Amino acid sequence: MGWGDLGAFGEPSKETPNLDQMAAEGMLFLDFYTANPLCSPSRAALLTGRLPVRNGFYTTNGHARNAYTPQDIVGGIPDSELLLPELLKKAGYINKIIGKWHLGHRPQFHPLKHGFDEWFGSPNCHFGPYDNRERPNIPVYRDWEMIGRYYEDFKIDLKTGEANLTQLYLQEALDFISKQQASQQPFFLYWAIDATHAPVYASKQFLGTSQRGLYGDAVREIDDSVGKILNHLQQLGISENTFVFFTSDNGAALISAPKQGGSNGPFLCGKQTTFEGGMREPAIAWWPGHIPAGGVSHQLGSVMDLFSTSLSLAGLQPPSDRQIDGINLLPVILQGKLIDRPIFYYRGNELMAVRAGLYKAHYWTWSNSWEEHGKGIDFCPGQSVSGVTTHTQEEHTYLPLLFHLGRDPGEKFPLSFASEEYQRAVGRISGLVQQHKATLVPGQPQLNVCDQAVMNWSPPGCEKLGKCLKAPESDPKKCSWPH
Repeated sequence: MGWGDLGAFGEPSKETPNLDQMAAEGMLFLDFYTANPLCSPSRAALLTGRLPVRNGFYTTNGHARNAYTPQDIVGGIPDSELLLPELLKKAGYINKIIGKWHLGHRPQFHPLKHGFDEWFGSPNCHFGPYDNRERPNIPVYRDWEMIGRYYEDFKIDLKTGEANLTQLYLQEALDFISKQQASQQPFFLYWAIDATHAPVYASKQFLGTSQRGLYGDAVREIDDSVGKILNHLQQLGISENTFVFFTSDNGAALISAPKQGGSNGPFLCGKQTTFEGGMREPAIAWWPGHIPAGGVSHQLGSVMDLFSTSLSLAGLQPPSDRQIDGINLLPVILQGKLIDRPIFYYRGNELMAVRAGLYKAHYWTWSNSWEEHGKGIDFCPGQSVSGVTTHTQEEHTYLPLLFHLGRDPGEKFPLSFASEEYQRAVGRISGLVQQHKATLVPGQPQLNVCDQAVMNWSPPGCEKLGKCLKAPESDPKKCSWPH
């Protein structure tokens, strides 16, 4: 979902009344970022509080390449990483993930092995349908075992876009919250729905209800679901004891536009890029009785901050034996403070850009290759900025491209290299980069090796369902990451 997809962020059709109400009752973050411009690495960052280059969710198969966890990936979240639910257990929390996991699908990467007590959802996105000979359909799990597969037992109609998955995920959330409230048990719920990821889907009652087509229908259903979850917390009398945060894993995928892509508002490009459209996200914090209503913050925030903030709410300290990139946002949310900190924009193994204050310096630019662009793959449709949205990897290490995001949120007008403003801002950012790189210890890259034999052929529970498939011979290869 993109920064510009919600009414509270200026979307003109105003079709997100519940999220807009959540913002009116809580705090809107205008400068909130994901840790990576696509799905898996940003989810790994959220749950570890660490940049993907530290937690292993990146590739070294090519320079500055985006990589994720398709079902032939060999890697996943390493045992050496400490995930938020593992730590929350120490404070007596029951932890559930609903929806998309995406941190590896082999048994050792299962969410219940990494701190979650319950799971209803899928290890991968809802791609398919596949033929189950060359490529198996993606499984859906309840806890340790699969209970079916997308397109077989969990229908998604690619012609109409109809699927009831968001309704299933909503009911799971409501039931889990009720159960924990009844047993007076503190809980952490990670509600990771994926309806706005192409192929976009919505349930029957939402189809055709948006001015924005099928994508808008999906956004409306998510909005409606968030409203029902918040209302449920209020009806159970636990809203003042429950911190809720809404955000996205990356900017809207403009490659899917216009029919299946969202809006990144005034920002440049979209998913897969380290321009603002790829990494700046809608973000809302809600906690009645604690967060002053109608707040708007310009704090530079990150999904990694949800790790440190959640630990603080649970009365826990972040692990001291590793570098944590997230900060505790409670002083910002509760007292309106601003904390000075940079934002690092990574693409794969490369630090592409850095933001400090209102300035953003690009050390590398690249949208995607001419070859891929020639195939119609365009992450910046209609948004060519000369020398900025480049189709070859351009290095600017010695003379970074600098933008003032207050005056130029669309990154269209680089500041003059000769100006005093440029010298002053780049001098400051260069110091932050040197400090960052001096202490950086990259993790073992998890997204380098692919093997068809590790796909979802015979997940746990397939025997009971008669859905086990024969795997091909193991043949590990370097994964190809064209972007």
